[in-house]
Amino acid sequence: MKKKRQRQAAAMFICLQVVEGVLIGRRRRLFYYHLLPFLAAVIGCLLFLCAFVSILFHPSASSYPHRLNPLLRNGINQRMNLNQENVFNVPRSRGGVLLDRNLWGTNHSGDYYGCSRAADNFQSAEFKTHPHRYLLIATSGGLNQQRTGITDAVVAAYILNATLVVPTLDQKSYWKDSSNFSDIFDVDQFISYLSKDVKIIKQLPEKESKSIKPARTRVPRKCNPQCYQTRILPLFNKKHAVELRKFDYRLSNRLDDDLQKLRCRVNYHALQFTDPILDMGMKLVERMRMRSKHFIALHLRFEPDMLAFSGCDFGGGEKEREELGAIRKRWKTLHARNPEKERRQGKCPLSPEEIGLMLRALGYGSEVHIYVASGEVYGGEDTLAPLRALFPNLHSKETIATKEELEPYSSFSARMAALDFIVCDESDVFVTNNNGNMARILAGRRRYYGHKSTIRPNAKKLSRLFMNRGNMSWEEFASQVRTNQIGFMGEPNEVKPGRGEFHENPSSCICETAEAKAGRGLNKANFSFDNGVAMQEFNEEDEEYSYENEIRAQREGKNDLDSGIPKFNEDEYYFSDSE
Repeated sequence: MKKKRQRQAAAMFICLQVVEGVLIGRRRRLFYYHLLPFLAAVIGCLLFLCAFVSILFHPSASSYPHRLNPLLRNGINQRMNLNQENVFNVPRSRGGVLLDRNLWGTNHSGDYYGCSRAADNFQSAEFKTHPHRYLLIATSGGLNQQRTGITDAVVAAYILNATLVVPTLDQKSYWKDSSNFSDIFDVDQFISYLSKDVKIIKQLPEKESKSIKPARTRVPRKCNPQCYQTRILPLFNKKHAVELRKFDYRLSNRLDDDLQKLRCRVNYHALQFTDPILDMGMKLVERMRMRSKHFIALHLRFEPDMLAFSGCDFGGGEKEREELGAIRKRWKTLHARNPEKERRQGKCPLSPEEIGLMLRALGYGSEVHIYVASGEVYGGEDTLAPLRALFPNLHSKETIATKEELEPYSSFSARMAALDFIVCDESDVFVTNNNGNMARILAGRRRYYGHKSTIRPNAKKLSRLFMNRGNMSWEEFASQVRTNQIGFMGEPNEVKPGRGEFHENPSSCICETAEAKAGRGLNKANFSFDNGVAMQEFNEEDEEYSYENEIRAQREGKNDLDSGIPKFNEDEYYFSDSE
């Protein structure tokens, strides 16, 4: 009986083992049944992530990077080359640079001053002006392009012994700004300050109760005094009034010192903004000063149309090429360009990231406050993100002024540009990423008023450095930036007198103090350096290159001065300085 119970127990145990085995096997099958799809999903996600990272860091996608990826960059540290495991670390304070120069001033700036007073033998308007000769000027383009036209209009009137009628501003260009001269500039100051040089009136007078109908014509670019006398004086013999249209850069850079000084009296003294614009502009300056003792003003030209015309590649891939390519079709005669060649030649505007890296390399730390004078930035905040990562304290007129304060100006591109002009002019350091009209005029103005620090990128050399920065340490990169920027920092005598475009280098209107001459053995006719700064050498292409000037050459024909008959289109497209 006992053995029978043992056999039953053993049989029961075996049955239980069989049942347990069956159940466990089923569970395992169910486990593997669910596990395999899960593993497949995980492996698929990993493969997708690897593909995404490989595309992101592919050389073709990062040749000209202008955006930082916040997912792959911690603050401002960037992995530039995966093969070499080289991490491009940008220090947070002073760019990791020890400098012996003043970040907020220029060496020897106190040795020079603006001097544009007329010589004793300079004929006054009282004795020079012909009683029945009136010159009218129709300017072109945006605010600063118009400013050059107004400045040269006064000199043209002096050359022609004519009374100047207050110039009219371009209201038909791309931005359709309806502002008149008196809406932007103090017209009474303009007339009174120049009264001894040129007679200026607000409107053309009537003759026998009838308005005088002027003869309308145009002059070639860089027209010199003899050119004006040959082309325009015969018209005055037939008509009492002559109107010069599309008037921008229509006067030679190379004039005698008396006429150059007249240019300076117009640009730096007679042309002042109206009181409302001045008051609002100075409010913006005061608000920047409240945030920091010193600040940088950055004139950032990175609008879609400017980038499209440049023909450069900014790292946006196929989407960027399609968008900018569509804009390029506006210029029907614009030839195809090689983006790499344009960049090597320094014809591509620096991106916000490149400007930020340049400033950090020059010694400006992340705590520095920057005022950004800009129009529509291509890519918006995504494009500005790298600059903001490098300099978190970014400001603009829209961020430091209320919407109500800007309302009188916001519908007028020239008035908005005037506000930016004031802040840029008053800044401790002015920086630009381009070689446009506003950059040139402000560079010259800041030279005239004490050589205030003005940083303009040496784009040709910096372009090569930016392309190769993944193969070097931050210290090496920063050192090369400082070397490349010698001669482009707003120091006195960076440009040989008489070279470069006059509005950016008004050498005829800058004098040296007697103390400086005695102390260093210099004289105005023999400029040299004792501070290790190399003079810039210019050829004709460097001297006049800017996007605006190239557009002008496109629409007029490159040899309009030689041909005698410049080519024009009434529906010309102009770049405005509407920042």
